[in-house]
Amino acid sequence: MRFSSFRRARAALAVLGLAAFGGCAVDGRLGEPTPPSPEVIRAQIADRLLPESLPDRKGWAADVHAAFVALGIAPTLPNLCAALAVVEQESSYRADPAVPGLARIAREEIERRAARLGVPEFAVRAALGLASPDGRTYAARIDAVRTERELSEIYEDFVGMVPMGRRLFAGFNPVRTGGPMQVGVDFAERHARQRAYPYGANDSIRHEVFTRRGGLYFGIAHLLDYPASYDRPLYRFADFNAGRYASRNAAFQNAVAVASGIRLELDGDLIRHGSDSAEPGATELAVRALGKRLGIGDAAIRNALEQDGRAEFERSALYRRVFELADASAGRPLPRALVPRIALKSPKITRKLTTEWFANRVDERHRRCVAAGG
Repeated sequence: MRFSSFRRARAALAVLGLAAFGGCAVDGRLGEPTPPSPEVIRAQIADRLLPESLPDRKGWAADVHAAFVALGIAPTLPNLCAALAVVEQESSYRADPAVPGLARIAREEIERRAARLGVPEFAVRAALGLASPDGRTYAARIDAVRTERELSEIYEDFVGMVPMGRRLFAGFNPVRTGGPMQVGVDFAERHARQRAYPYGANDSIRHEVFTRRGGLYFGIAHLLDYPASYDRPLYRFADFNAGRYASRNAAFQNAVAVASGIRLELDGDLIRHGSDSAEPGATELAVRALGKRLGIGDAAIRNALEQDGRAEFERSALYRRVFELADASAGRPLPRALVPRIALKSPKITRKLTTEWFANRVDERHRRCVAAGG
């Protein structure tokens, strides 16, 4: 099975298969390998793919396997190793990983918001000095915070119980990622609206992201639960960091640059996002410059580019014609996937990192995992 497919498999295909772990019996009636039982699959994950030093390997294996089953994704060796490589890179197999300097990050966020709203420093100090639901002051809880789950809970209490908290954050929780795969809370909440969360969220989807089972489920969904025609797992890993189809879109930007002669940042963003999303960005303007040669007007260009987060974009006339022009200009077929060139920015990041660095690190871990399970 090509790594690039990752397509939702029917139950009969949701197996590790001979190439993955071997030892599958052959069903004489069908002439096909008999799928291993869930118990066998979980045992293979625990015994061959997870680190020997990891506590509760059986529990981790069960949650990984359950996520694949719930999402309808075949638990092949490449697929399993893709998920585990991201877990290892993002959290070193910790469901709620500690973040260095998190107390400082939290205080800086509060100070930044207070300054933007013109709230005096003494008023912020007074609010943080109030007792929180666990008996400690909010300031004491922030000083002791180690994980994003803990910080998210502090913000929830601060916003829910203290008027100053509501003024500063207006219902917005600044903690945006969490869990063993550091998946986005916004993504998890959108995914749960589109597809029922299999475990049931007794409290909230946000809280589930910070659990092992929820973080794995939503992280694996973000990584694998969409069709892509990539020929290397590297591009999935880049997409996990930069957004779905970012690698395909970066290759499209490269094709636009070749065909138009206009230099573009290969960041995977084909249109502007946020408050100025209606304004054309650099990529859209470059495509418009090709409009006559493409035989496509500005409105149609915009409509096509707005599909940049969907598989359908690469079936559009715009995508096809841009690559026809670019391939002809280059005298060879241009790549259909490129790792986006993005510098990673976050209060948690203290050195220069890029999407390319992330994707390559995960790809190395993936190769080691596949070798161990082969």
